[in-house]
Amino acid sequence: MHRLKVRHEAWPIRGVFRISRGARTQADVVVAEVDDGAHAGRGECVPYPRYGETVEGVMTQIDGMGDAMVGGMSRAELQEALPAGAARNALDCALWDLEAKRQVARVWELAGVPEPQPLDITYTISLGTPEEMAAQTSEHADAPLLKIKLTGEGDLERVKAVRGASPQARIIADANEAWSPELYVELAPALAELGVELIEQPLPAGEDAGLADFDHPVPVCADESCHVAGDVQELVGRYDFVNVKLDKTGGLTEALGVVGAAQDAGLGIMIGCMIGTSLGVAPATLLGWAAQYTDLDAPILLAEDRPDGLRVEGSVMYPPEPELWG
Repeated sequence: MHRLKVRHEAWPIRGVFRISRGARTQADVVVAEVDDGAHAGRGECVPYPRYGETVEGVMTQIDGMGDAMVGGMSRAELQEALPAGAARNALDCALWDLEAKRQVARVWELAGVPEPQPLDITYTISLGTPEEMAAQTSEHADAPLLKIKLTGEGDLERVKAVRGASPQARIIADANEAWSPELYVELAPALAELGVELIEQPLPAGEDAGLADFDHPVPVCADESCHVAGDVQELVGRYDFVNVKLDKTGGLTEALGVVGAAQDAGLGIMIGCMIGTSLGVAPATLLGWAAQYTDLDAPILLAEDRPDGLRVEGSVMYPPEPELWG
Protein backbone atom coordinates (compact mmCIF):
# COMPACT_ATOMS: atom_id res chain seq x y z
CA MET A 1 0.00 0.00 0.00
CA HIS A 2 1.34 3.41 -1.00
CA ARG A 3 0.66 6.64 0.83
CA LEU A 4 0.86 9.92 -1.04
CA LYS A 5 1.89 13.30 0.33
CA VAL A 6 2.12 16.56 -1.60
CA ARG A 7 3.39 19.97 -0.57
CA HIS A 8 4.24 23.38 -2.03
CA GLU A 9 7.66 24.91 -1.39
CA ALA A 10 8.97 28.38 -2.26
CA TRP A 11 12.71 28.84 -2.86
CA PRO A 12 14.14 32.36 -3.27
CA ILE A 13 16.02 33.06 -6.49
CA ARG A 14 19.32 34.90 -6.30
CA GLY A 15 18.33 38.36 -7.52
CA VAL A 16 15.63 38.55 -10.21
CA PHE A 17 15.23 36.09 -13.08
CA ARG A 18 13.72 37.66 -16.21
CA ILE A 19 12.62 36.16 -19.51
CA SER A 20 10.40 37.57 -22.27
CA ARG A 21 7.24 36.60 -20.32
CA GLY A 22 8.10 38.33 -17.05
CA ALA A 23 10.26 38.33 -13.92
CA ARG A 24 10.46 36.04 -10.89
CA THR A 25 12.10 36.28 -7.49
CA GLN A 26 11.22 32.80 -6.20
CA ALA A 27 10.82 29.28 -7.52
CA ASP A 28 7.49 27.70 -6.59
CA VAL A 29 7.81 23.93 -6.65
CA VAL A 30 5.52 21.06 -5.75
CA VAL A 31 6.96 17.94 -4.11
CA ALA A 32 5.22 14.57 -4.22
CA GLU A 33 6.24 11.79 -1.83
CA VAL A 34 5.12 8.19 -2.23
CA ASP A 35 5.65 6.01 0.85
CA ASP A 36 5.14 2.22 1.00
CA GLY A 37 5.73 1.98 4.74
CA ALA A 38 9.36 0.94 4.41
CA HIS A 39 10.68 3.34 1.79
CA ALA A 40 9.73 6.76 0.41
CA GLY A 41 10.33 8.19 -3.04
CA ARG A 42 10.30 11.89 -3.88
CA GLY A 43 9.72 13.89 -7.02
CA GLU A 44 9.63 17.65 -7.66
CA CYS A 45 7.87 19.62 -10.36
CA VAL A 46 7.49 23.28 -11.32
CA PRO A 47 3.97 24.35 -12.38
CA TYR A 48 4.33 26.60 -15.42
CA PRO A 49 1.71 29.26 -16.25
CA ARG A 50 2.69 29.16 -19.95
CA TYR A 51 1.09 25.70 -20.03
CA GLY A 52 -1.95 26.70 -17.97
CA GLU A 53 -0.54 25.26 -14.75
CA THR A 54 -0.79 26.68 -11.22
CA VAL A 55 0.56 25.42 -7.91
CA GLU A 56 -2.98 24.80 -6.67
CA GLY A 57 -4.05 23.02 -9.83
CA VAL A 58 -1.02 20.75 -9.90
CA MET A 59 -1.43 19.86 -6.22
CA THR A 60 -5.05 18.99 -6.90
CA GLN A 61 -4.01 16.74 -9.79
CA ILE A 62 -1.48 14.95 -7.59
CA ASP A 63 -3.91 14.63 -4.67
CA GLY A 64 -6.38 13.08 -7.07
CA MET A 65 -4.02 10.15 -7.55
CA GLY A 66 -4.07 9.28 -3.82
CA ASP A 67 -6.45 6.34 -4.07
CA ALA A 68 -4.63 4.97 -7.11
CA MET A 69 -1.33 5.18 -5.25
CA VAL A 70 -2.83 3.31 -2.30
CA GLY A 71 -3.70 0.61 -4.82
CA GLY A 72 -0.09 0.42 -5.99
CA MET A 73 -0.32 2.37 -9.25
CA SER A 74 2.62 1.63 -11.56
CA ARG A 75 4.54 4.14 -13.66
CA ALA A 76 2.96 2.66 -16.80
CA GLU A 77 -0.51 3.19 -15.35
CA LEU A 78 0.43 6.74 -14.36
CA GLN A 79 1.22 7.62 -17.98
CA GLU A 80 -2.39 6.82 -18.88
CA ALA A 81 -3.94 8.40 -15.78
CA LEU A 82 -2.43 11.89 -16.11
CA PRO A 83 -1.48 14.03 -19.11
CA ALA A 84 2.08 15.16 -19.71
CA GLY A 85 2.95 18.05 -17.43
CA ALA A 86 4.20 19.03 -14.01
CA ALA A 87 1.90 16.84 -11.87
CA ARG A 88 2.79 13.65 -13.70
CA ASN A 89 6.46 14.59 -13.54
CA ALA A 90 6.50 14.77 -9.75
CA LEU A 91 4.70 11.44 -9.38
CA ASP A 92 6.69 9.66 -12.09
CA CYS A 93 10.01 10.70 -10.53
CA ALA A 94 8.77 9.77 -7.05
CA LEU A 95 7.88 6.28 -8.29
CA TRP A 96 11.32 5.88 -9.91
CA ASP A 97 12.94 6.95 -6.63
CA LEU A 98 10.77 4.56 -4.61
CA GLU A 99 11.57 1.65 -6.93
CA ALA A 100 15.30 2.33 -6.65
CA LYS A 101 15.13 2.37 -2.86
CA ARG A 102 13.13 -0.85 -2.77
CA GLN A 103 15.55 -2.67 -5.03
CA VAL A 104 18.67 -1.11 -3.49
CA ALA A 105 19.64 0.01 -6.98
CA ARG A 106 20.13 3.26 -8.85
CA VAL A 107 17.50 4.61 -11.24
CA TRP A 108 19.93 4.60 -14.14
CA GLU A 109 20.35 0.86 -13.68
CA LEU A 110 16.59 0.33 -13.61
CA ALA A 111 16.12 2.51 -16.69
CA GLY A 112 18.84 0.75 -18.65
CA VAL A 113 20.78 3.92 -19.45
CA PRO A 114 24.50 4.62 -19.01
CA GLU A 115 25.77 5.54 -15.56
CA PRO A 116 25.54 9.34 -15.28
CA GLN A 117 28.79 11.27 -15.52
CA PRO A 118 29.71 14.83 -14.54
CA LEU A 119 28.07 17.28 -16.94
CA ASP A 120 29.21 20.61 -18.33
CA ILE A 121 26.18 22.85 -17.79
CA THR A 122 25.12 26.22 -19.13
CA TYR A 123 24.89 29.37 -17.08
CA THR A 124 21.83 31.51 -17.85
CA ILE A 125 22.05 35.27 -18.32
CA SER A 126 18.69 36.78 -17.38
CA LEU A 127 16.94 39.24 -19.69
CA GLY A 128 17.80 42.90 -19.19
CA THR A 129 19.28 45.90 -20.94
CA PRO A 130 22.51 45.27 -22.85
CA GLU A 131 24.40 46.93 -20.01
CA GLU A 132 22.71 44.79 -17.35
CA MET A 133 23.34 41.61 -19.28
CA ALA A 134 26.98 42.54 -19.84
CA ALA A 135 27.34 43.08 -16.09
CA GLN A 136 25.80 39.66 -15.36
CA THR A 137 28.16 38.09 -17.87
CA SER A 138 31.19 39.77 -16.33
CA GLU A 139 30.32 38.17 -12.99
CA HIS A 140 30.47 34.76 -14.70
CA ALA A 141 33.14 35.49 -17.29
CA ASP A 142 34.76 32.10 -16.75
CA ALA A 143 31.59 30.18 -17.67
CA PRO A 144 32.38 28.27 -20.88
CA LEU A 145 28.75 28.10 -22.10
CA LEU A 146 26.22 30.88 -21.63
CA LYS A 147 22.49 30.81 -22.37
CA ILE A 148 21.16 34.32 -22.84
CA LYS A 149 17.49 35.25 -22.57
CA LEU A 150 16.15 37.45 -25.37
CA THR A 151 12.84 39.16 -26.13
CA GLY A 152 12.78 40.73 -29.61
CA GLU A 153 13.54 44.43 -30.00
CA GLY A 154 17.13 45.23 -29.03
CA ASP A 155 18.25 41.60 -29.00
CA LEU A 156 21.22 42.12 -31.32
CA GLU A 157 22.58 44.76 -28.94
CA ARG A 158 22.07 42.36 -26.02
CA VAL A 159 24.04 39.61 -27.72
CA LYS A 160 26.81 42.01 -28.70
CA ALA A 161 27.05 43.19 -25.09
CA VAL A 162 27.32 39.63 -23.76
CA ARG A 163 29.88 38.73 -26.41
CA GLY A 164 31.92 41.79 -25.50
CA ALA A 165 31.89 40.83 -21.82
CA SER A 166 32.90 37.23 -22.55
CA PRO A 167 34.71 36.92 -25.88
CA GLN A 168 35.61 33.27 -25.33
CA ALA A 169 32.27 31.85 -24.17
CA ARG A 170 30.05 29.63 -26.26
CA ILE A 171 26.58 31.16 -26.51
CA ILE A 172 23.02 29.87 -26.81
CA ALA A 173 20.31 32.45 -27.54
CA ASP A 174 16.84 31.72 -26.10
CA ALA A 175 14.01 33.87 -27.47
CA ASN A 176 11.20 32.12 -25.56
CA GLU A 177 8.79 32.46 -28.53
CA ALA A 178 9.25 36.25 -28.68
CA TRP A 179 10.40 36.74 -32.30
CA SER A 180 8.44 37.24 -35.49
CA PRO A 181 9.46 35.41 -38.68
CA GLU A 182 10.83 38.68 -40.05
CA LEU A 183 12.97 39.21 -36.96
CA TYR A 184 14.30 35.65 -37.17
CA VAL A 185 15.38 36.19 -40.79
CA GLU A 186 17.09 39.44 -39.77
CA LEU A 187 18.78 38.23 -36.59
CA ALA A 188 19.88 34.68 -37.37
CA PRO A 189 22.75 35.62 -39.74
CA ALA A 190 23.90 38.38 -37.38
CA LEU A 191 23.95 35.99 -34.43
CA ALA A 192 25.95 33.51 -36.50
CA GLU A 193 28.56 36.20 -37.06
CA LEU A 194 28.72 36.76 -33.29
CA GLY A 195 29.45 33.08 -32.72
CA VAL A 196 26.05 32.08 -31.33
CA GLU A 197 25.82 28.31 -31.81
CA LEU A 198 22.15 27.61 -31.05
CA ILE A 199 18.89 29.59 -31.19
CA GLU A 200 16.14 28.25 -28.94
CA GLN A 201 12.41 28.59 -29.79
CA PRO A 202 12.51 31.84 -31.78
CA LEU A 203 8.87 31.68 -32.93
CA PRO A 204 5.71 30.90 -30.95
CA ALA A 205 4.75 27.24 -30.74
CA GLY A 206 2.03 26.60 -33.28
CA GLU A 207 3.35 29.40 -35.49
CA ASP A 208 6.71 27.87 -36.35
CA ALA A 209 6.02 26.03 -39.60
CA GLY A 210 7.89 28.73 -41.51
CA LEU A 211 11.15 27.62 -39.93
CA ALA A 212 11.17 24.78 -42.47
CA ASP A 213 11.43 27.37 -45.27
CA PHE A 214 14.10 29.58 -43.67
CA ASP A 215 17.85 29.14 -43.73
CA HIS A 216 19.39 28.06 -40.44
CA PRO A 217 22.75 29.85 -40.26
CA VAL A 218 22.56 28.86 -36.57
CA PRO A 219 20.91 25.54 -35.57
CA VAL A 220 17.44 26.02 -34.07
CA CYS A 221 16.14 24.19 -30.98
CA ALA A 222 12.48 23.47 -30.15
CA ASP A 223 11.40 24.07 -26.57
CA GLU A 224 7.74 25.05 -26.22
CA SER A 225 7.04 23.20 -29.50
CA CYS A 226 8.19 19.85 -28.11
CA HIS A 227 6.60 18.13 -25.11
CA VAL A 228 6.24 14.40 -25.77
CA ALA A 229 7.64 11.80 -28.16
CA GLY A 230 4.62 12.17 -30.44
CA ASP A 231 5.59 15.79 -31.14
CA VAL A 232 9.01 15.01 -32.55
CA GLN A 233 8.27 13.91 -36.11
CA GLU A 234 6.42 17.13 -36.92
CA LEU A 235 9.50 19.13 -35.92
CA VAL A 236 11.78 17.55 -38.52
CA GLY A 237 12.80 20.20 -41.04
CA ARG A 238 11.75 23.05 -38.76
CA TYR A 239 14.24 22.39 -35.99
CA ASP A 240 17.69 20.90 -35.58
CA PHE A 241 17.49 20.19 -31.82
CA VAL A 242 14.83 19.54 -29.19
CA ASN A 243 14.91 20.67 -25.56
CA VAL A 244 13.76 17.81 -23.31
CA LYS A 245 12.35 19.02 -19.97
CA LEU A 246 10.73 16.63 -17.51
CA ASP A 247 8.07 19.16 -16.53
CA LYS A 248 6.95 19.13 -20.18
CA THR A 249 7.23 15.38 -20.79
CA GLY A 250 5.53 14.51 -17.52
CA GLY A 251 8.48 12.70 -16.01
CA LEU A 252 11.57 10.64 -16.74
CA THR A 253 9.57 7.80 -18.30
CA GLU A 254 8.28 9.89 -21.22
CA ALA A 255 11.52 11.89 -21.40
CA LEU A 256 13.35 8.68 -22.29
CA GLY A 257 10.84 8.26 -25.11
CA VAL A 258 11.43 11.80 -26.38
CA VAL A 259 15.18 11.22 -26.40
CA GLY A 260 14.73 8.05 -28.43
CA ALA A 261 12.35 9.71 -30.88
CA ALA A 262 14.71 12.66 -31.38
CA GLN A 263 17.65 10.36 -32.01
CA ASP A 264 15.63 8.34 -34.51
CA ALA A 265 14.68 11.57 -36.29
CA GLY A 266 18.25 12.78 -36.46
CA LEU A 267 17.69 15.74 -34.15
CA GLY A 268 20.18 16.93 -31.58
CA ILE A 269 19.25 17.03 -27.91
CA MET A 270 19.35 19.63 -25.18
CA ILE A 271 18.38 18.61 -21.65
CA GLY A 272 16.69 21.50 -19.87
CA CYS A 273 14.75 22.31 -16.71
CA MET A 274 12.47 24.85 -15.08
CA ILE A 275 13.78 26.86 -12.13
CA GLY A 276 13.60 24.60 -9.11
CA THR A 277 15.84 22.78 -6.68
CA SER A 278 18.27 19.92 -7.15
CA LEU A 279 15.47 17.44 -6.47
CA GLY A 280 13.75 18.51 -9.69
CA VAL A 281 16.97 18.56 -11.73
CA ALA A 282 18.42 15.25 -10.49
CA PRO A 283 16.32 12.97 -12.75
CA ALA A 284 17.28 15.02 -15.81
CA THR A 285 20.97 14.33 -15.20
CA LEU A 286 20.29 10.72 -16.21
CA LEU A 287 19.67 11.95 -19.76
CA GLY A 288 23.03 13.68 -20.05
CA TRP A 289 24.57 10.81 -22.00
CA ALA A 290 22.30 11.64 -24.95
CA ALA A 291 22.68 15.43 -24.95
CA GLN A 292 24.87 17.86 -26.82
CA TYR A 293 23.76 20.60 -24.39
CA THR A 294 22.80 20.34 -20.71
CA ASP A 295 20.91 23.39 -19.49
CA LEU A 296 20.51 22.35 -15.85
CA ASP A 297 21.73 25.37 -13.90
CA ALA A 298 18.48 25.94 -11.95
CA PRO A 299 19.91 25.03 -8.51
CA ILE A 300 22.76 27.51 -8.81
CA LEU A 301 20.31 30.30 -9.70
CA LEU A 302 18.68 29.91 -6.28
CA ALA A 303 19.76 31.81 -3.20
CA GLU A 304 19.74 28.46 -1.37
CA ASP A 305 19.36 24.84 -2.48
CA ARG A 306 18.43 21.68 -0.58
CA PRO A 307 21.00 20.49 1.98
CA ASP A 308 21.61 17.32 -0.05
CA GLY A 309 21.60 19.13 -3.40
CA LEU A 310 23.60 18.41 -6.50
CA ARG A 311 27.29 19.21 -6.31
CA VAL A 312 28.33 21.89 -8.79
CA GLU A 313 31.95 22.98 -9.17
CA GLY A 314 32.40 25.81 -11.63
CA SER A 315 30.37 24.72 -14.64
CA VAL A 316 30.49 21.01 -13.83
CA MET A 317 27.46 19.30 -12.25
CA TYR A 318 27.93 15.90 -10.61
CA PRO A 319 25.33 13.09 -10.56
CA PRO A 320 22.91 12.92 -7.63
CA GLU A 321 23.67 10.92 -4.53
CA PRO A 322 21.01 8.46 -3.32
CA GLU A 323 20.18 10.73 -0.38
CA LEU A 324 18.80 13.28 -2.86
CA TRP A 325 17.13 11.07 -5.45
CA GLY A 326 17.44 7.87 -7.40
